Amino acid sequence: MRAPIGDFDTAAPAPDRLDELCPPVAEAVRSWAGAVPAEQLLYVDTDPDKADTAVFVETYGADLLDTSANCVVVAAKRAGERTLAACLVPATARVDVNGAVRRRLDARKASFAPQDTAVGETGMEYGGITPIGVPDGWPVLLDARVTALPWVLIGSGRRRGKLIVPGKALAELPGAVVLEGLGG
Repeated sequence: MRAPIGDFDTAAPAPDRLDELCPPVAEAVRSWAGAVPAEQLLYVDTDPDKADTAVFVETYGADLLDTSANCVVVAAKRAGERTLAACLVPATARVDVNGAVRRRLDARKASFAPQDTAVGETGMEYGGITPIGVPDGWPVLLDARVTALPWVLIGSGRRRGKLIVPGKALAELPGAVVLEGLGG
């Protein structure tokens, strides 16, 4: 099967490649119940040594600069309580942690979660974190530009491999909130 974006050797429905996904992502794909069928979530193999944006785009296709999104884990605090959230923004944008995220989570303070927290809490590899499969109860904040894309390239939970999914499928994730201006 050919990937709808990028220049990848092959693409396969993610349910057929569960062995390539980390356990939380594989479980989320296995139990997928959105209006978009799980077979439309595609897995593509990528070289983790070519993860730098410039090298990645040169290797896998210039169109990916405008059709990729990055997921980061944010820690928000209010009255001594900590909330972790996944934030997905276009690859060319930065998460507005001190504005949009802080306001949405009604937090006094918000910041990027430390690497060990992001990895430990998600069960995913650093550099491959994805909103698909984050822990139950987490807010999943999505930049509206990402959900509007016909196809978007996101992490797979591992540094090797990516998922290509219809943007509208992301809006159906548990805890999903679509926000204008999440990425600046």
